[in-house]
Amino acid sequence: MTERKLNSAVLTQGPSRAGARAMLKAVGFTDQDLKRPLIGVANTWIEIGPCNFHLRELAVSVKEGIRSAGGTPMEFNTVSISDGITMGTEGMKTSLVSREVIADSIELVALGNQFDGIIALVGCDKTIPGAIMALARLNLPSLVLYGGSIAPGDYHGQKVTIQDVYEAVGAHAQKRMSDADLLAIENSACPGAGACGGQFTANTMAMVCEFLGLSPMGSASVPALDARKPEVAKAAGASVMELLTRDLRPKQILTREAFENAIASVAATGGSTNAVLHLLAIAYEAGVGLSLEDFDQISERVPLLADLKPGGRFFATDLYRAGGTGLVAKRLDAAGLLHGSALTVSGRSISDEAQNATETPAQEVVRPLDRPIKSTGGLVILKGNLAPEGCVVKIAGHEHFQHRGPARVFESEEEAFAAVQQGRIRGGDVVVIRYEGPRGGPGMREMLGVTAALVGAGLGDSVALLTDGRFSGATHGLMAGHVAPEAASGGPIAALRDGDVVVFEVGRRELRVELSDEEIHKRLASWKPPTARYQSGVMAKYARHVSSAALGAITN
Repeated sequence: MTERKLNSAVLTQGPSRAGARAMLKAVGFTDQDLKRPLIGVANTWIEIGPCNFHLRELAVSVKEGIRSAGGTPMEFNTVSISDGITMGTEGMKTSLVSREVIADSIELVALGNQFDGIIALVGCDKTIPGAIMALARLNLPSLVLYGGSIAPGDYHGQKVTIQDVYEAVGAHAQKRMSDADLLAIENSACPGAGACGGQFTANTMAMVCEFLGLSPMGSASVPALDARKPEVAKAAGASVMELLTRDLRPKQILTREAFENAIASVAATGGSTNAVLHLLAIAYEAGVGLSLEDFDQISERVPLLADLKPGGRFFATDLYRAGGTGLVAKRLDAAGLLHGSALTVSGRSISDEAQNATETPAQEVVRPLDRPIKSTGGLVILKGNLAPEGCVVKIAGHEHFQHRGPARVFESEEEAFAAVQQGRIRGGDVVVIRYEGPRGGPGMREMLGVTAALVGAGLGDSVALLTDGRFSGATHGLMAGHVAPEAASGGPIAALRDGDVVVFEVGRRELRVELSDEEIHKRLASWKPPTARYQSGVMAKYARHVSSAALGAITN
């Protein structure tokens, strides 16, 4: 290995590099260490929240695996924002922005230190797509290791997640839950480290990593605090060295077929709508053409097979015990719905990897092909005079596919949340939350606080919601997010007024308002963009550069 030409040689080898070596020796690296391949360990550890809290310990095993395979690990950190903690506050606007910062920071550190390979340790939502975007840009031998899911909590003998806490807030506001019970569920929902425990955004994107081929098959399914996780981490560290030996790089793996496999996994498991936003952004970095229509077409032919929360019965830890991500891949492969020859970081095809999956007898988490939950997948793309560029709806877990009702228009998430808490939303209403898009927010906040409050108030099946913002992976019900063009860009959602009749027709893939084109154009002609909420700093810079959600809210 030491004889091959390494990127890092320009940093560490030769008399002129004595100064660099002196500084590296000051922190413990030896001459022998610096002759080996340098592997960047991009760690998204923070002690703010459970999703990434354990990654510092996991990195110890990763580095052990790298050293045992002949490499020298160099660990560095990047940022992470906890969606679950910031939800419903101004701080939530920073979450999607952090995806770009994560990607940029990993790229910068890797370029600056001329690493020969990279392994990214990820947990909470935006760390996963941010890391993949960076790996695609760098195109060094690389892989992603997911920290794993949290275990469900126990509330009066019932398994619960953070989703239940947010829904309890809505129930409490309507006097349907006592102060003591709200505190009890708050205290029990998150029993330790790991990412939110349903097929929410983090677990959806972790599965996407495996179906893209950038994470070893089965590695993401292993829960955060499972006894096997350090073993998985050590093996992942060694795998990076194998990638270096074979000179296997992300852009060889991130093909059009790999992206279609990833979309199929989201559709088959009722995954988060955020996967649409992130896969579009990752595809852009990989140079692969991908559009909103691809998600709809693939979801139309892929059955919903996994009975996972938020719409189903089971948790991410249940999927692991049932057979893991590999079992989902095995089902899709057997149905001819997978590009089986797509390459993975193991050097083997995804079809070969799927055959290694072992199904637990009598498991009920992943349905057989002849008995799907639904014949089509969990995502649909709607268009119409309210969303000319499109919007995203998750249909897993409910049967509310048509809705016609009066718009209740709110200019921010806070306004909408207050209306729900005060009992001002009625069955049949269409809640409209605008100026929360990528530019208008800025940062495209998730709306779990509002959607969970609606469910907690008993309105989950009788109202619809549309927004140019996003939804948490824990959201369920008839909710259209990513409405584009957004209000801040003068999209038709900016023309809506209270009482306008809005129609959802999922079967026809349509979201419209019962107004003539002339009336919409007339209203928009007198519309003026609002003053930007941030005039300086990272948020203002993001707002100036960010694209439409229909393109993945990219900033390049």
